[in-house]
Amino acid sequence: MSQGIIQLNAAVCAAGTVVGGMEHAGPLGHCFDYYNDKDRFGQDTWEKAESEMQRMAFATAMGKAGVAVSDVDLLFAGDLLNQCVGSSYGLLSYDVPYFGLYGACSTCAEGLLLASAMITGGHAEIAAAVTSSHNAAAERQFRTPVEYGGQRPPTGQWTVTGAGGFVLKAPPLANEQAMARVTAGMAGIVLDRGVNDANNMGAAMAPAVESTLTRYFSASHTTPADYDLIVTGDLGWEGGRILCDLMSAKALDISTQYNDCGRMIFSRNTQDTHSGGSGCGCAAVVLGGYLLPALAVGKIRRMLFMATGAMMSPDSIKQGESIPAVAHLLELRSPKC
Repeated sequence: MSQGIIQLNAAVCAAGTVVGGMEHAGPLGHCFDYYNDKDRFGQDTWEKAESEMQRMAFATAMGKAGVAVSDVDLLFAGDLLNQCVGSSYGLLSYDVPYFGLYGACSTCAEGLLLASAMITGGHAEIAAAVTSSHNAAAERQFRTPVEYGGQRPPTGQWTVTGAGGFVLKAPPLANEQAMARVTAGMAGIVLDRGVNDANNMGAAMAPAVESTLTRYFSASHTTPADYDLIVTGDLGWEGGRILCDLMSAKALDISTQYNDCGRMIFSRNTQDTHSGGSGCGCAAVVLGGYLLPALAVGKIRRMLFMATGAMMSPDSIKQGESIPAVAHLLELRSPKC
């Protein structure tokens, strides 16, 4: 490890993506494996629907990778619900050693980073990472139930209903199956810049991204121009603008390479999502459905992927606490390069 960089040697070999109706109606709707217009997935509660999404995403990823449950050495999973019940109930039927993660919306990158590290260290040959969010379940827990009809400000984001599952293998096992090589990573540092507005997650999380990204450029001796794409998970339009300003203040212009999953998943002109998408499922389904296939064919050669999390709880917000945030980073490269 050099100045916080974790050198990794793993391959993402398959991804499964499951989304709700609004996500399917967005610009990337054709990229996802399964969708349900009613966001129910055959279940009678939103929380059970989220668990079902996780089960479907994991099963789809295993099917694409050609692996059985018995082949998976370790499973890393998380969601936004209290005690990660979306993951624990959703993956209950799988007899795989399980690590439950809570990184808020950073969970996708956290799970992939940990799975890659375990493979690189020789502790697993095949590992999986799964994460999800559900709009109705998250709104009920963190703000108000959707039936309440509360008004969101322009800085508010729409929690994505979606789940992404990933199967990673050690390079000797990956062969020609690899969609992307995971070559390096960096764990984020939890930061608190005093933002206490639960309807402005982008402002709370942008400084954490600036911290991780600046540290990574310095430690890796690279610049934004060395990457085809620099992608965050959940900053949306507001947080993305703040991030670009923060990076410019450090004399690092990322505007040419930068995009955000929360911007990509919804149409700003035709879908009323205000500042864009958020939630654990946002980064997961955009990575699994859109970015990894582009890496697989060499359309993207080298990219930085950062999922960003606001580490709050319903009680901390009610008590007037500000919102700490974290951003974990992965460097992904096309197997074609």
